[in-house]
Amino acid sequence: MRSILVPVEECAGMHAQLVLAALVAQKFVAHIDGIAPYKVLDTYTIGNGVVGVSAEALERFERDQEDAIAKAHKDFRGFMRDSKIAWEDPLNVTDHATANWLEEQKGGDQAIGLLARLYDVTVLARPVTNESMPRGQLLETVLFESGRPILIAPPKAPKDIGKKVLIAWNGSTESARAITFARPFLHRSELVVVLTVEGGMVAGPGAQAVERALLQAGIPAKASHVQPAQRSIGEAILSEAENMDADLVIKGAYTHSRLRQMIFGGATKHILAEADIPVLMAH
Repeated sequence: MRSILVPVEECAGMHAQLVLAALVAQKFVAHIDGIAPYKVLDTYTIGNGVVGVSAEALERFERDQEDAIAKAHKDFRGFMRDSKIAWEDPLNVTDHATANWLEEQKGGDQAIGLLARLYDVTVLARPVTNESMPRGQLLETVLFESGRPILIAPPKAPKDIGKKVLIAWNGSTESARAITFARPFLHRSELVVVLTVEGGMVAGPGAQAVERALLQAGIPAKASHVQPAQRSIGEAILSEAENMDADLVIKGAYTHSRLRQMIFGGATKHILAEADIPVLMAH
């Protein structure tokens, strides 16, 4: 895991997001690229006509964007300096973590999602209920468009990552992909619990089969199965993670459709809203 993308937007979760990115970079001697998402000013349709924005409003919007990008760059660079992460070109061969800043790419969240295809992982802040920032839309765009994993920082900055890992296994393709992407963490972990929750499985191998495959790869894994009792699947996963003092959850995202989860709820939706430890997700 040598390349990390960090979309930087000012919000309460930004510090924890940067702390998490720095922890990963230092663990794997990786390079971090920061970038400020360049928002798109939408037009609005009324009836059969498209109502645009005035030149004055557009100019003010562009000016506000430039100010926000400049501040994001300053904050990112200041954090990396304070964290003793060298400001260097990623092509330089080093024995330490490095960071740099990318020029903004117009195209909104979609541009960030496409850019993320070039990175081993993208680190994002977890959306917080009733807060406009950080944006769930950006997180989901990167998750669905990048084809790569995302690492979600909880609101409170973590102190470590990857010593005790919980894999939320449900037999799905998404879960299998998440485990593959998480291999760099799993190979360095002290304990990996492969958790299945009664009622949360789809067609696929069980936890014991995953345990065996991981043990064969030299990963200290053990299978666990729990009843949800009065909890949802997502609640059961986070409860078990807390019980084992996990510092990372690995989860396939949206095994069921996003629309279904929006309407009925689901494990992915719950974990995105409630996790207090880092979560690595892949779709």
